[in-house]
Amino acid sequence: MLRITEIKLPLDHQPSEINAAIVKKLAINKADLVEYTIFKRGVDARKANAILLVYSLDVTVNGEAKVLAKLGKDPHVKLAPDTSYKFVAQAPETLKERPVIVGLGPAGLFAALILAQSGFKPIVLERGKAVRERTKDTWDLWRKSKLNPESNVQFGEGGAGTFSDGKLYSQIKDPNHYGRKVLNEFVKAGAPEEILYVSHPHIGTFRLVGMVEEMRNNIIALGGEIRFQCKVEDIEITDNQVQAVVLASGERIATNHLILAVGHSARDTFEMIHKRGIYIEAKPFSIGFRIEHPQSLIDAARHGPNAQHPILGAADYKLVHHASNGRSVYSFCMCPGGTVVAAASEEGRVVTNGMSQYSRNERNANAGIVVGITPDEDYPGHPLAGMELQRKWESQAYLLGGSTYQAPGQLVGDFLANQPSTQFGEVTPSYTPGVHLTNLDTVLPEYVITAIREAIPQFAKQIKGFDMADAILTGVETRTSSPIRIKRNDDNLQSINTKGLYPTGEGAGYAGGILSAGVDGIRIAEAVALSMAGR
Repeated sequence: MLRITEIKLPLDHQPSEINAAIVKKLAINKADLVEYTIFKRGVDARKANAILLVYSLDVTVNGEAKVLAKLGKDPHVKLAPDTSYKFVAQAPETLKERPVIVGLGPAGLFAALILAQSGFKPIVLERGKAVRERTKDTWDLWRKSKLNPESNVQFGEGGAGTFSDGKLYSQIKDPNHYGRKVLNEFVKAGAPEEILYVSHPHIGTFRLVGMVEEMRNNIIALGGEIRFQCKVEDIEITDNQVQAVVLASGERIATNHLILAVGHSARDTFEMIHKRGIYIEAKPFSIGFRIEHPQSLIDAARHGPNAQHPILGAADYKLVHHASNGRSVYSFCMCPGGTVVAAASEEGRVVTNGMSQYSRNERNANAGIVVGITPDEDYPGHPLAGMELQRKWESQAYLLGGSTYQAPGQLVGDFLANQPSTQFGEVTPSYTPGVHLTNLDTVLPEYVITAIREAIPQFAKQIKGFDMADAILTGVETRTSSPIRIKRNDDNLQSINTKGLYPTGEGAGYAGGILSAGVDGIRIAEAVALSMAGR
């Protein structure tokens, strides 16, 4: 099979034009084209009035060797690589031990799935609830201002990514095609097949709920065990080797292979492992606001006359500005046609995030506008100092929002003019329990406010109307990534000072998003499988 890349066709091309493009590219007769599948479809939107679709195609032809020899120097025609997943080890017939996984977000989910498919019968401990029960608790915060600290946007089956845009793309290096395994398993669990080939696939919250349930059932059918509302409060370590975990109930579960996939908001777990002497270090992350515009404004700016074309869907953006105070400002987790959601996991604190459904048909577009911060400059001296910085500004947001889980907000025009907002304009904020208008000047550090004030007019040079006076800023966005890294060895992926502990995913500082977390979970599962198989 051959892979052809960079086949460019008009946005409204006919299916027959793909056949014609293949025949022309390979210089073959029509009869020699057996079949093709779309491996990837991207969009070249550099010219809004002449948008192109860009294809990578896997093609079967008669006389493949001859065609390849003829076009061997063409960088866009090569043999298609094998992207199928290869298991590295199978469980021995007499399994003496079961691996334990803490957390059932994307990293924990895929670690559990790979180990179950390999016969290792993992035990998964999730502090939160099953995904549908968790959804009810999440709605209680959004509709009733009632927070359950153990069941919310951050904690529960599916992890934080369940209440997000459901983006399934990443910039990680993936030579083993683990990302393809993630996407294939999602399709088996009910995701649309288009996620296998569109350049920026997404699923949306409602579809993710059903998919997570299907994958859970698959793990159980393969001999795995999944236990909800089981919070790990301690890890037993002897001679730098993991021996067991201890639950809040007092139950002890013995294991020498512990996968820690707790997510970026498991602050009590971070405190516990630091107390136990497991090596962690502070890492950079970003803080800022959510910004909301009419989705129609973003569509027009990005797609011009092709705005709202069904293939293009709701437009997104990616923006970066290097501010004069030395800070980098960038858009984060952009959610086309989505909503801003309450993502708090601790009482008395306000956190925002973005979410979309598969349809992406809500009125507003939203994105994080965040500023990078670093341990050396902004929270030196302690591995958990970044976590405490998050808590500080989330508490401040709670107070400025009125201490009711409403979020503090400000119109962009007023923010740029440094004056408090008193009434909403054209843009109605989507955040529930609600937005309390104020001046955001004191809700984040001065250097963050200054950098964002400088960046927004610069972003308007790329997205016309981005500095729209009635657009809304809602605070605060502080959970862009984990504030710590649980450092691990490069060879066996275990903690650098604790044998048998395998940190993974966003919480460990090794992923950023659903796809990369799933990929990291697969890598960790393979390391555990090899160790347990004695290899």
